[in-house]
Amino acid sequence: MVCEEKDVLEDELDDLSIGGEMYEHYRFVADAGQGMLRIDKFLVCRIEHASRTKIQEAADAGRILVNDQPVKPNYKVKPLDVVSIVMAHPRRELVIVPEQIDLDIVYEDDQLLVVNKQPGLVVHPGHGNYSGTLVNALAWHLRDNPIFQASDPRPGLVHRIDKDTSGLMVIAKTEYAKLFLARQFFDKTTTRTYQAIVWGVPSPPQGTITGHIGRSLKDRMQMAVFPGGEYGKHAVTHFRLLENLGYVSLIECRLETGRTHQIRAHMKHIGHPLFNDERYGGNEILKGTTFAKYKQFVQNCFGVLPRQALHAKTLGFVHPSTGERLSFDSELPDDMVLAVERWRTYIAGRGGDE
Repeated sequence: MVCEEKDVLEDELDDLSIGGEMYEHYRFVADAGQGMLRIDKFLVCRIEHASRTKIQEAADAGRILVNDQPVKPNYKVKPLDVVSIVMAHPRRELVIVPEQIDLDIVYEDDQLLVVNKQPGLVVHPGHGNYSGTLVNALAWHLRDNPIFQASDPRPGLVHRIDKDTSGLMVIAKTEYAKLFLARQFFDKTTTRTYQAIVWGVPSPPQGTITGHIGRSLKDRMQMAVFPGGEYGKHAVTHFRLLENLGYVSLIECRLETGRTHQIRAHMKHIGHPLFNDERYGGNEILKGTTFAKYKQFVQNCFGVLPRQALHAKTLGFVHPSTGERLSFDSELPDDMVLAVERWRTYIAGRGGDE
């Protein structure tokens, strides 16, 4: 089952009045191997920021069509079904406003550029973030480039990383480069490694996590792992321990697939959430002692690293024009370096005095 990630505003499902002309907002085609699945569960995986309740209300109002016919929330999606969501108003047009935002550009030529994204920078405009994004910055930097159209919310993007994750991204500057690079991500021929600080020490110190990832049925803000493959998309993460820091570890993750929150969900699944990852529970003290001194130490570490401890460290791909394989490496950002140093100092000096 393929789960397409779409950005959608919750308020698009709020006005459920019927009558007049209808406009198609979303269309999905079920895979040939699609298992029988309720349509509300089918769509909750595909439409970001839309709850099952809203989807059920939309179905009850006749807004969800399968093969051009309205269906109820308990309809079971079948292979190759064409699922549409229609509204009484056209889709909202999103205009990209160029903004002069500093970018750390590590490479650029006439086909592409590679940036080292700072933590806190949203990649593209969407629900709750219509300005101040990487795309707004790119629209300024490449304002004379025809690929950056004001109506396209994802110009040049072939992959993305989370707002509070730092690290390397490649952006296409031509339509050919965009297709060429996107194909490499689809075919899994790019190479990407991340470094992360996680709670606990993985044992064994290296391994592979395989488990479908899809939107959690309990918490819409989280992705969850479905080992049986009944839901979500196939996902594979290879990890290895880089440094044992006592109650936390510095690890490296190599991605075979690129699912939303893949490392964050996979590491939580095996009992090692990312340090200070609020969405996945890593902002709690999950390992260590009950001593007040230790608790204060961890809170201080949270203070110097106020985000999930994840950095996209390396990136490799084949250049669309030259055919040369390019590889890039980036240093850990200062906040992660400082947190690692503090843990090293703490472990070296803890002895029996917590």
